[in-house]
Amino acid sequence: MELRVRGERAVLKGHGDAYTREIDPHTLALGVELADALHEWARVAAAVRRSAENGEPGEAAGVVSRRGHQLAARVATVMGTPVHYVDPVTEEESVVAPLPPEPAAPTFASRLFGPVEMGDEPTPWGTGLVVSAFVAIVVITAMLALAITLAAETAGWLVLLASAVVTAGLAPSLWLARRLPIVRWIALGAAAGCVLAWFGILPIAL
Repeated sequence: MELRVRGERAVLKGHGDAYTREIDPHTLALGVELADALHEWARVAAAVRRSAENGEPGEAAGVVSRRGHQLAARVATVMGTPVHYVDPVTEEESVVAPLPPEPAAPTFASRLFGPVEMGDEPTPWGTGLVVSAFVAIVVITAMLALAITLAAETAGWLVLLASAVVTAGLAPSLWLARRLPIVRWIALGAAAGCVLAWFGILPIAL
């Protein structure tokens, strides 16, 4: 695709001898704001070109060239293809590539907890799962012991309430600890223990 100034209007056309039809930017899916900016730039470029023909281009020629290059980059980005930009003052042609995509906005979780860090060391699945299993047994035992003690002295709904408070209190710490290389196995075991303990808490409370 080629961008040039024709008279006082910006035109686009396919690049090469086989593409001779010039297209108004408003007829393409560039957006009204970009199409208007192209025509505004073309009117200024035409005035600067007339001044250049009279031998007084001044600094305006450089400004027009830079502005045209910026608009060509925007067109290339929207259309997804390089644009051959023809300078309206010097008639020099340059190829303008699409702008690189902007980085995605960070999510709430990444802003709160930071990016996930991936290490180069192999994951110690064997040792880690053994630690997780041990921690899960400890958590299950502790939560069931609490539930049995409360069930013997209070109502069942208090058992559920106390267990829910314990689970909710552990959840934030377990979520943060999931990124730490060693502590994450303890967090995994504690999380699994909390979930499995509820299968015993519900019958005790109900």
